[in-house]
Amino acid sequence: MRWRRYGLDATLLDCDSLRQMTAVRAVIAAAEQDHITELVPGARSLLIASRDGERGLATIRALVESADLEHPPAVEGREVLLDVHYDGADLDQVAETAGIGVDEVVELHTGAEYRVAFTGFAPGFGYLTGLPEPLRQPRLHTPRTSVPAGSVAVAGEFTGVYPRSSPGGWRLLGRTSAVLFDPRAERPALLAPGDTVRFRSVG
Repeated sequence: MRWRRYGLDATLLDCDSLRQMTAVRAVIAAAEQDHITELVPGARSLLIASRDGERGLATIRALVESADLEHPPAVEGREVLLDVHYDGADLDQVAETAGIGVDEVVELHTGAEYRVAFTGFAPGFGYLTGLPEPLRQPRLHTPRTSVPAGSVAVAGEFTGVYPRSSPGGWRLLGRTSAVLFDPRAERPALLAPGDTVRFRSVG
């Protein structure tokens, strides 16, 4: 890990892996430090901001460096169930690449439990870990100029849902009618880091 100052009241922690970042975030969240004002995870980074400035950040660093990151505490999050119509444009291609049938793709995708590791790309877009190995496939060689809102997709080790129409290169498995981001809602983003997500096949 590498600790880097990020202004006067924050530090950016560069982690060795997504797993390490997730463990560090869990340790800090479980400690319930009141002085922490922001905890923003990335694929291999974690931004930590403290109203106590340098003193608070030093406390957090000591906490993390003394923690057992191989056995981090469980992170409490909401459970979200998303109904999906599995009729995506790349469903057949995903099955062919994995060497399995379309029905098995759906079974694998709906049979796993996912966790929101971090958010980004677009407001409300959560990067979900826990994707079964056969479905871990590369992005499309040529991204689409427009992917419909609600598209459920996979790329690399992640699965996710496009919250709005946008360009994208992930492989499309299906679609959901769930609203992933509503700026007028009390909680604008449906998914937040630490939440667990399951998909259910409908229609």
